[in-house]
Parts: sequence; C-alpha cells; structure tokens
Amino acid sequence: MQPVYPPAPPLPPSTVPPPGPLPVVAAVLVGCWTVAAVLLPQLVSWIAEQILLASGLHQPVWIWPVVSLVTVVAVGVPALLLALLPRSGAVRATGRAWLAGAVALGVLGLLRMIPAVHHEAYLAALALVAALTAVVAARLLRAGTTTAGPGGRDGTAGPGGRDGTAGVTPLAVAAGLVLLLPWLWLGALGGLLETVLAALAATAVGVLAGVLLDVGFWARFGAGRPTRPALLVLGGGAVAGVTLLLVAAGTGHSGAQLAMLLTLPPVGFVLGALQAPTDPDGRPTGRAPVRWLVGLGVFGPLAFTDPEEVTLLLSTTRDVPFWVMVAAGAGLVVALGLSVGYGVLLPRRVPGRRFATAAVVVLLVAGTLVYAGPGQPGLHGERLLVVLRQQADLRDVPATPGAAGRDARVREVYRRLVDTADRTQADLRRELDRLRLAHTPYYLVNAIEVDGGPAVRAWLSGRPEVDRVLVSQRLRPLPAPAGTSRGDAAGPTGPEWNIRMIGADRVWSELDVDGSGITVGSSDSGVDAGHPTLAAGFRGGDDSWYDPWEGSRSPRDRSGHGTHTMGSAVGRDGIGVAPGANWTGCVNLDRNLGNPAHYLDCLQFMLAPFPPGGDPFTDGRPERAPHVLTNSWGCPTIEGCDPQVLRPATAAFDAAGVFVVAAAGNTGPYCASIDDPPAPYADVLTVGAVDRSRRVTDFSSRGPVPGVAKPDLVAPGAGVRSAMPGGGYSVLDGTSMATPQVAGVVALMWSANPALVGDLDGTRRILRETATPVDASPAPGGEATSTCGGAANVAGAGLVDAYAAVRSAGV
Repeated sequence: MQPVYPPAPPLPPSTVPPPGPLPVVAAVLVGCWTVAAVLLPQLVSWIAEQILLASGLHQPVWIWPVVSLVTVVAVGVPALLLALLPRSGAVRATGRAWLAGAVALGVLGLLRMIPAVHHEAYLAALALVAALTAVVAARLLRAGTTTAGPGGRDGTAGPGGRDGTAGVTPLAVAAGLVLLLPWLWLGALGGLLETVLAALAATAVGVLAGVLLDVGFWARFGAGRPTRPALLVLGGGAVAGVTLLLVAAGTGHSGAQLAMLLTLPPVGFVLGALQAPTDPDGRPTGRAPVRWLVGLGVFGPLAFTDPEEVTLLLSTTRDVPFWVMVAAGAGLVVALGLSVGYGVLLPRRVPGRRFATAAVVVLLVAGTLVYAGPGQPGLHGERLLVVLRQQADLRDVPATPGAAGRDARVREVYRRLVDTADRTQADLRRELDRLRLAHTPYYLVNAIEVDGGPAVRAWLSGRPEVDRVLVSQRLRPLPAPAGTSRGDAAGPTGPEWNIRMIGADRVWSELDVDGSGITVGSSDSGVDAGHPTLAAGFRGGDDSWYDPWEGSRSPRDRSGHGTHTMGSAVGRDGIGVAPGANWTGCVNLDRNLGNPAHYLDCLQFMLAPFPPGGDPFTDGRPERAPHVLTNSWGCPTIEGCDPQVLRPATAAFDAAGVFVVAAAGNTGPYCASIDDPPAPYADVLTVGAVDRSRRVTDFSSRGPVPGVAKPDLVAPGAGVRSAMPGGGYSVLDGTSMATPQVAGVVALMWSANPALVGDLDGTRRILRETATPVDASPAPGGEATSTCGGAANVAGAGLVDAYAAVRSAGV
C-alpha cells in the first residue's frame, strides 16, 4: 500500500471500460490462489496447535506470526502484480484491495503472540492495532489516488448521500443484527471488560474494512449512476469477499477466526448490493454500511466464544466446537440469504429510512429476546486465583499410623489450615468486600478466587501478602447439555484381564481381602451412583458427594470418565481392584476441563467433607476424609495452573496421612512429559500405563522430573473395561485407567492391615518393593524412540502387584 499504484482515469462509472478477458482470468486465478493460501495455512496451523496441546508439548509463540507473514508474501506478490500491470481499473482495484487485506492480515496476525489466557490484553491490542492500521491505510490509499470515485477523495459518500441513500446504512445494521442472531442464541459472553474490548475490537475491524472497501473501490465495479448491478454485486462482491477473508484470517485468537473465515466472505456480496443505491447526485453510500455490517459480523464470534474452548479436547461431544460450527454454519446461510435478498431488492428499490429503522428496532428486540430466552444471558468471564505468601506450617504434625492416629492427624491439619487462612486473608477479604468484588476463600492452598480482570489482577499482585495471581479459567455455558457418554462394550464375565494381571483376583479368593473398611475418594467428572457395579459401594450420608460446578445433590456423571475410573478402583463384578471398599466423589472436571479453584474445591472436600450448602471453613468433617484419593487428572497451564500451585494441597494430605495417587498423563512418549500438577510432586504416587504385554504404552508420560523419580509405578492402562453412565461399559486407554487400580491396591493393603492406615512412607515402600519388571524399551514401530535416561523414568519401580503388596502388608 504505497503511492506507486497508478490511478485509474477519472472517468465516471458509466464510462468505465469493462476489463479484457485476460486480466479477468488473471484476477480469478489470483483470487482462487488467495483463498487457498489463506484457508489452508489457517486450518493446518490450528490443527497443529491442537495436536501440540493434546500432546502436552510447548506451543511456540512464533507459529502464528510466521503463518501470517508467509501468507502476506504468498498473497501479496500476485496481488501487487494485479495492482500494477493490468490496464483495467477494476482489476487494479482488485489487486489493491487484496494487497491491503494481506498486509492487514500480517499486522493483525502478529498479535497472536499474546497468550490466549490473556484474552483481554489481546482484544485491547486488536482494537488499537486495527484502528491504527485503518488510519495508515486511509492515508496511503488517499495519497495513491487522485480521485476515489463519485463520492470524493476520501472515499466517503458526498453530502447528498444522506438523502438519496438514507435507508442503506440502517439496512446494513439490520443485516449485521441478523448475522449476530446465531451467536446470541448459541454463544455466551465472557466478562464485562472482555465484552467491551470485543466490541471495540469489532468496531476497529469494521472501520478497517470500510477503509479497504471504500467508495473508490466500489466505483471501479459500477457503483454510481448509472449503476451496473451485476458487476457491482457479483464482481465487486466477490472481490470484497476475498478481502474480508484476509481480514478475518487475522482477526481473533487462534480458534476464534475459524468461524469468521466462514461467515465474513459472503458478506462481500451483501456489501455490493448495499452500494447499488445512489443519491440524486449519483453518489453511493460509502463506508458506513461496510463498517456496520463487518463490525457486527466480527463481534459475534469475537465476543460470544472463548478461543481456548474452540479446541479438539472438547470435540468428542456437543461442546463449544460443535456449537461454534453450528453458529458459523447458520451465519453462512444467513449471509448467503442476505446476498440474494439484498442483491435482488436494492438495485430496484431502496426501502425508506423509516422502514429500515423499524427493521433495526424489531431485530434489536428479537435479539434481546433470543439472548434472554434460549440464549445464555449474563457474563461468564474468567476469575483470578490469588495465592498468598504464607502457607500453613504442617511440618511437626505427628505422623501417627493406624485409623485413630490418621483421624487425629486429619483434624490437626484441617485446624491449622483454616487458622492460617482466616488469619492471613482477613485484611484482603475486607478490602474485597469494600470494593464489592465477589470472592471465594480457600484454605487447603491459602488462596482466594476473585472476580476481576487485568486491572484487579495488577492491584492484587502489588499487595504485600500476595505471592502471585493466576487466571482461574471458567467454561462458558452451552445452549444444551453436552450429553451423557454411554459405553457400547459388553459387560464383564469375570475378573478382567487387568485385574488378573496385577493379581487382585487372587487377593479376593486366596487372602479374603476386598477393601472393606476403606473409603476411596475420587475427584473427576463425577460418578454414576446407579451403576450396578458401583451402587452398593457409595458411602452415603450428606457428606459423600460434592458438585461445585452445578450443585447437584446426588452423584451424576455426563462424560463417563469418572464413572470408568471409579469402577476400576472399587467396582464389583470383576472390574474393580477393591470391590469391598466404599467411595465418595466430587466433580472437578466439567466437560473434561477444570480450573485451579474447582480442583481445590474437590480436594478440600476430600480432606474435610461437608454437607450440601456447608462452609468448608466451619462445617468440614475431617474425620470423614477418605483414606485414599484417586486423581485421573492434571492441571495444565491452559486451565490456569502453574507448576507449584497445588503443592501445598498435596503436602497437607501427606501430613494428614491421606494417600494420594495421580495419573502421570498421556503426553508420552516424550521425555520429561510428567509436568502437569499434581503428577510431578514427590508426595504423590504417580502412575504410568502398560498394555497386555506388560510394555509401557507410547502415550504414558515419562520422566525425568527435576528432583524426584517419576513415575513411581505402572499399571494396566490400555484396553481397560469399566463402568459407564447408564449401566453400560466401555474399553478405554490412558494413565487415567491405570491410576485407580493402584488406589484400589492401597485400599486392599490397608483393609488387610489397618495398622498400616496413614503410614504413607511404609505403603509406598511396599508398593515399590513388590512391583514386577515391565518392558520399558521403545516398542518396534511405535512412537517412542528414547529411553528417557533409563527404565526408571519410563516405568518407575515397575508393575504394581496387588497380591504381593497385600501379602507384604501383613494379612
């Protein structure tokens, strides 16, 4: 976009000669190339980013800037040739628009270097950069032309345009509101600041589009008097659509732009139709319809979706990716319908201002009703987890073994944790109350979750009692429940292969131990308490179930993950290791994702269960804490955790004598892939996975972990049959499936020898000493290529042996 573009001859539109066939063919070929050069890299880069995310690998910040710059070159070079070489004014205008759009893509695409967790900062930067780009582009384009078209040098409509085209801008607003309707119905807003910044960013992008597609552009395609509707709507609309594709590709964080790539390009035809009406002096409407229509078209996906939720991790059910696809598809249909309707109507007759304004009012009312009715009204922004500097000192809690000793330890740990939190949080809680900032205190980690954005975060970070402030991610609501996952596998006919491999069935039959007297607690997606293999094991009472996400009063599970893992721990009919043990549950995963606060909600409930509606600080019952915790989850940075955020929580369980088992993760075969809390912590027993041939699976995460040997053990985790909601069964893979089996083994050990209850060091020692060797070498033809520094970093002490461990524990 430099003043090297030679201006077209200053002819009125009626005398603009039609382009020859060769320039038109060249423009069509360049247009097709541009579409491919934009869509393919955008889609491939997003998929690559999702694969890295699912694999637990670092996502380089340079991916999107490089993609954007490569696209600028790939699109910009042929567009520049179109802008310089042909004699046709329309073809040159095409080249200029596409070149400017490519540059805009490159500039805006650089902003994706801002981490997605800082979405407000990204939106603020997008608004600023898009506005500055619009200003610069307007000056360059003005300097490069002698006359922009019928409206004047600045590309706006002349003074007479306000009368003859008075209804066109309201019609553009009406079209934009129709485009917004699917998002009002199917999407959900973030926080207040996030929504305001999204509106500002959408406005700035609309202004930028208005600069790129000004009156001078449309004049080259027959805007003015007499109007050439076919060329204007079809030719100009197609060129404008490709330009909007380029703008859309640079707008929004990774994931948010995908919907715009589908919905914005057809808007070009609508814009072409909106330029057909002219005022008595032959001037079209100018930039205002472009600004309004593009701005509203961008606002929908920018404000009503969280780009971090547009992920393959949520694609297995009707979650955010599904509804974004539905909304984008609806937007595409709407845009095409508007193109046909406006394209046929406006060149013939323009509705008056009153009619157009009335249409806007009707659509505003309809949009409000849709949003407040079937939509998801309200604000659903992220919150902040404020971690305080002082954590409770638990170093001298007496490590008394046995059931009575363990209960006394849990009570003492609970008392110290609550006392520390009450004392050190008092001033901050008073200040938050004064500022009317909603907040939730925690004691297991001395922290407070606060409702606030970047400004509140900066203020909190500067307070002397605060150690650090993390973003506590919140999932936005769905227009309909994601649905319940139900298994399609046959039920068990006896002890499953994994049960037999670790010898749990021999423990039942030969040692007469089944886990009776021990309670296993699960923090997961929930548990189906009505499943025939789990119904009898639910501990019951008013303090055995907690759902911080939805507040359900009885156990439930939609995803099936929690039901499957609990079945492997304590399920009957041959699927669980300790079928005589009881269980309690808590929902820390909603739609397969969590956040630091809800992980703490469940962990606090496990340390000191409380009745429905109870206060964890005052109504906790530490003597009712489960003996063993199974945790088939990890808290990655995308959910808001840092490496040490849950460290005080696991230290508290260690001091309390509660045995914590955690999944290593499924990000193998990469070395050093055990990195999401709580798996890397020394006071957690971390479990990897093996297959039927006793070989460590490729997906099982591996060490080394700095300062500690991980994983501790492995257990069967490939092709494990267990319970699913609704009474069904499913065969699943993962260290999530291996982890509850080790928790079940601990339940068997402590059931066999109650004196071992609370003796965490002794229990860990027995488990390691009785483990059996496995094949930790890379499988031929598999993904693993490294031994990661030795077998201990791949398989730990080996395969857990339930029979040997229980015998060693002392029957």
